[in-house]
Amino acid sequence: QMWQVGKRQASRAFSLYANIDILRPYFDVEPVQVRARLLESMIPVKMINFPQKIAGELYGPLMLVFTLVAILLHGMKTSDTIIREGTLMGTAIGTCFGYWLGVSSFMYFLAYLCNAQITMVQMLSLLGYGLFGHCITLFVTYNIHFHSLFYIFWLVVGGLSTLRMVAVLVSRTVGHTQRLILCGTLAALHMLFLLYLHFAYHKVVEGILDTLEGPNMPPFQRVARDIPVVSNAVLNTTAKTIALTL
Repeated sequence: QMWQVGKRQASRAFSLYANIDILRPYFDVEPVQVRARLLESMIPVKMINFPQKIAGELYGPLMLVFTLVAILLHGMKTSDTIIREGTLMGTAIGTCFGYWLGVSSFMYFLAYLCNAQITMVQMLSLLGYGLFGHCITLFVTYNIHFHSLFYIFWLVVGGLSTLRMVAVLVSRTVGHTQRLILCGTLAALHMLFLLYLHFAYHKVVEGILDTLEGPNMPPFQRVARDIPVVSNAVLNTTAKTIALTL
């Protein structure tokens, strides 16, 4: 029995290591390569006559999603949002990962219908690196509160990252109608998500907190205890006694 139990535990450990080893190639990347791909995500591709190369790794996109989560938390703390006995990390993680995984799955399904030459891992990598423009825009506009500045960054920075993804998808799709459907859907979702994070995310989170924790409660205030009124004679006597003691 001991031999059988040990054999089962060893087989489980080996299978777990094998499963982890399957994911290792997707995270085996050098920091220099990640930096280069971040810069490339802001430069639209000019040549669309042949399929453009997409990095099949998930380390950079995953770090960008976590960076976007941290920026959202920073924006909530610098705003006038009242946080009551809870954390907003779960909401931020659900929003960012939900967008990344959900939109990637939807776009992969749409790409399959449009006969685009792209895999699920490549779609995750493409959309993940496309969030680099969102991180820059939100980080700047959360610290400098000007709507005109946000619209400029939304059009320039967010537009460049969106054009990069659109150009890559155009190079991997055959047919004008298929290109229009696929690229138009991705561009609309990506740009609208940035608008949502800047304007509507705080209000939605406040509504969720009000639903879960009840209406806004006023902050606790310290109330002075009731002190009985003491006559001036007693106070003078006490002061003289303390002075003689010292």
